[in-house]
Amino acid sequence: MRGLNMNEKFLVFDIWADYAHFKKPYTTTSPLTFSIPPRTVITGILSAIIGFQKDEYHDVFTKELSKIAVSVKKPTKKVRISENLINTKKSFNVIHERTQIKIEFLKDPSYRFYVSHKDRALFEKIKYCLSNHNSVYSVSLGLSENMANFKFIGEYEAKEELKPNDFIDIASAIPVMQLSKGNVDFSREGEYFTEIIPLQMDKERKVKEYGEVLFERTCNSIFSKPEVYYKLLGLGENIVPL
Repeated sequence: MRGLNMNEKFLVFDIWADYAHFKKPYTTTSPLTFSIPPRTVITGILSAIIGFQKDEYHDVFTKELSKIAVSVKKPTKKVRISENLINTKKSFNVIHERTQIKIEFLKDPSYRFYVSHKDRALFEKIKYCLSNHNSVYSVSLGLSENMANFKFIGEYEAKEELKPNDFIDIASAIPVMQLSKGNVDFSREGEYFTEIIPLQMDKERKVKEYGEVLFERTCNSIFSKPEVYYKLLGLGENIVPL
């Protein structure tokens, strides 16, 4: 690929909405949501901002080409809202049949995304859109009706670090595979959860990889010793890509 960027830099931006829903695939009649946006959702949001179609961005944001991390900026809250599903096979303007279901939503969600990419041209395009608050397509958190807003925080040099000798603060969610037994200090006040989330999809939107991640529900950092992490110089945050 042309224009590979050998310097490790991350673009950082915050995103929020009134509601969000990241559907768990095994739930049908009463859809449940993941607590944090999976990596596949974040790549979809980036693609909407820069104007990629749904079937063309999966090969662009592979784990080999891009690094993506996420942190929770507001405490995770979930609510259930009843919605009417309408049978549109007979008519779009006359209701013949409807089914009421309860959908689980995240209330007032807010996250911070950290994005790095080896393609310098693509990296600069993302930076331009974020810094100018431009978006080719509408940005939402999960469902199309969950319209979102975003704010560019900045571009930061990143230094890759290996497992530290002492516990350090990690701002982002951490893939469990980056942690060994005893490498998280749970004595700190916090609410810790793990979820198995999608990490990569193919062009047919079939999940190629899942991964278990650890996050702290109330926005506290995770005091831990990850195998590999990135120190964002100038921002003062340590992250672990998904």
